[in-house]
Amino acid sequence: MLKNQRFDLLFTDVVMPGMNGPQLAVEAHKLYPDMKLLFTSGYTENAIVHHGRLDPGVKLLSKPYRRQDLANKIREALDD
Repeated sequence: MLKNQRFDLLFTDVVMPGMNGPQLAVEAHKLYPDMKLLFTSGYTENAIVHHGRLDPGVKLLSKPYRRQDLANKIREALDD
Protein backbone atom coordinates (compact mmCIF):
# COMPACT_ATOMS: atom_id res chain seq x y z
CA MET A 1 0.00 0.00 0.00
CA LEU A 2 1.23 3.46 -0.84
CA LYS A 3 1.22 5.69 2.21
CA ASN A 4 -0.53 9.02 1.97
CA GLN A 5 -1.71 8.34 -1.57
CA ARG A 6 -5.16 9.19 -2.79
CA PHE A 7 -6.78 7.47 -5.74
CA ASP A 8 -9.86 9.03 -7.27
CA LEU A 9 -10.70 6.33 -9.79
CA LEU A 10 -10.12 2.65 -10.47
CA PHE A 11 -10.42 1.82 -14.17
CA THR A 12 -10.27 -1.92 -14.78
CA ASP A 13 -11.47 -4.62 -17.10
CA VAL A 14 -14.31 -6.80 -15.84
CA VAL A 15 -12.79 -10.09 -17.01
CA MET A 16 -9.16 -10.73 -16.08
CA PRO A 17 -7.16 -13.84 -15.22
CA GLY A 18 -7.05 -14.61 -11.51
CA MET A 19 -8.86 -11.81 -9.72
CA ASN A 20 -11.61 -10.26 -11.85
CA GLY A 21 -12.45 -6.56 -11.95
CA PRO A 22 -15.30 -6.65 -9.43
CA GLN A 23 -13.11 -8.59 -6.97
CA LEU A 24 -10.33 -6.05 -7.46
CA ALA A 25 -12.82 -3.26 -6.80
CA VAL A 26 -13.90 -4.84 -3.49
CA GLU A 27 -10.28 -5.09 -2.34
CA ALA A 28 -9.45 -1.56 -3.52
CA HIS A 29 -12.47 -0.13 -1.69
CA LYS A 30 -11.17 -1.62 1.54
CA LEU A 31 -8.13 0.64 1.19
CA TYR A 32 -9.78 3.59 -0.56
CA PRO A 33 -13.50 3.64 0.28
CA ASP A 34 -14.19 6.91 -1.57
CA MET A 35 -12.60 5.77 -4.82
CA LYS A 36 -14.89 5.79 -7.87
CA LEU A 37 -15.10 2.83 -10.24
CA LEU A 38 -15.19 2.51 -13.98
CA PHE A 39 -15.15 -0.87 -15.67
CA THR A 40 -14.44 -1.77 -19.26
CA SER A 41 -15.25 -4.93 -21.20
CA GLY A 42 -15.54 -6.34 -24.67
CA TYR A 43 -18.78 -8.03 -23.61
CA THR A 44 -22.09 -6.22 -23.91
CA GLU A 45 -23.45 -4.48 -20.85
CA ASN A 46 -26.50 -6.77 -20.81
CA ALA A 47 -24.34 -9.90 -20.82
CA ILE A 48 -22.18 -8.64 -17.98
CA VAL A 49 -24.98 -7.42 -15.74
CA HIS A 50 -27.27 -10.40 -16.34
CA HIS A 51 -24.54 -12.97 -15.75
CA GLY A 52 -23.75 -11.55 -12.33
CA ARG A 53 -20.40 -10.01 -13.17
CA LEU A 54 -21.49 -6.45 -12.38
CA ASP A 55 -24.25 -4.93 -10.33
CA PRO A 56 -26.85 -2.88 -12.21
CA GLY A 57 -25.93 0.80 -12.28
CA VAL A 58 -22.18 0.23 -12.29
CA LYS A 59 -20.29 2.43 -14.74
CA LEU A 60 -19.19 0.44 -17.80
CA LEU A 61 -17.34 1.51 -20.93
CA SER A 62 -17.77 -1.06 -23.70
CA LYS A 63 -14.83 -1.94 -25.95
CA PRO A 64 -13.79 -0.81 -28.41
CA TYR A 65 -13.94 2.82 -27.40
CA ARG A 66 -12.44 6.11 -28.52
CA ARG A 67 -10.36 8.42 -26.35
CA GLN A 68 -13.23 10.89 -26.17
CA ASP A 69 -15.58 8.13 -24.98
CA LEU A 70 -13.05 7.24 -22.26
CA ALA A 71 -12.68 10.87 -21.23
CA ASN A 72 -16.47 11.31 -21.04
CA LYS A 73 -16.93 8.16 -18.93
CA ILE A 74 -14.11 9.12 -16.58
CA ARG A 75 -15.67 12.55 -16.08
CA GLU A 76 -19.10 10.94 -15.50
CA ALA A 77 -17.65 8.48 -12.96
CA LEU A 78 -15.77 11.19 -11.07
CA ASP A 79 -18.79 13.50 -10.99
CA ASP A 80 -21.13 10.89 -9.48
